[in-house]
Amino acid sequence: MGADGLAQMADELRGADKFLLTTHLNPDGDALGSLLGMHGVLRALGKDAVMFLAADQFPLPEEFHAMPLEEVSSDIPSDIGERVVVFLDCGNIDRMPVEELKTGGRRILDIDHHHDNTRFGDVNLVVADASSTAEIVFHLAEALDVALDVAIAEPLYIGLMTDTGRFMYENTSPESHRVAARLVEAGVDVPKVYRDMFEGLPARRLLLLGRALTRLQRYEDVGLTLTNLELADFRETETVEADAEGVVDYFRAVENTAVGALVRARLTDGDESSYKVSLRATDDRVDVSIIAREFGGGGHRQAAGFFTELSLDQFVEQLRTHIGAQL
Repeated sequence: MGADGLAQMADELRGADKFLLTTHLNPDGDALGSLLGMHGVLRALGKDAVMFLAADQFPLPEEFHAMPLEEVSSDIPSDIGERVVVFLDCGNIDRMPVEELKTGGRRILDIDHHHDNTRFGDVNLVVADASSTAEIVFHLAEALDVALDVAIAEPLYIGLMTDTGRFMYENTSPESHRVAARLVEAGVDVPKVYRDMFEGLPARRLLLLGRALTRLQRYEDVGLTLTNLELADFRETETVEADAEGVVDYFRAVENTAVGALVRARLTDGDESSYKVSLRATDDRVDVSIIAREFGGGGHRQAAGFFTELSLDQFVEQLRTHIGAQL
């Protein structure tokens, strides 16, 4: 991690007094973990920091129910003009739909690990070889001489653990394990975190997963394992979009899979023709972020996503072409 970039961002955080922290649409574990972790770091420095997500991002995914997210607000504070806006884990400013945060000449800090980050901030700390934005926030805490307590360490551990696929994905590095060890030393109860995240889930999520698995399709020519979820699947299982999180990760275990894909209807649109696509790569030759950018999205080499209004058949045909071009 570049010491100069880290020091510059640390200086920016020291130099201001009031902050608004935010992250991308459909926040995952790294987004929320980084948000909470940075909030704790700034509070430890005596700063006035608030956390913001757009109203349509609530309720947040159920697996994060044990995270202390009560202070995350959907209201922009009246003194927003006095605050530095910090984007965490957000590769593109367009992934934050609230225009008020992107206009008005506000000072913007961009802290992220997506390799396709557009460097939209006045100051950018983008570390593409970091496993997660949580890992970067950990190093910022060190640079700022903030002593880790469990309130900071636990969300950072969740961010690190989820973005590395429980330390199974290719972005898991020796540094990831070193940071994880430091977070555990700061008081993270690892068994409890795993129980909170991955056990005690409502039965409706398994019913939705069952729908996805029964509709699974294989395209052997390009190693594609794909399924889809329609609006009726969500209605009949009484689930929400967040209940589909993690479904695509099951496909990484399917034999001869180069890319796993979940194509799911968007409940927020209520339109059968609008889909959210999640991609996971297991073949080193395939960079799914390149595919996602072709459809106006983005992400990482092994995990990416985007929206499409193509029919399922049209989309699958195009996806097979894009995968085949990389094999």
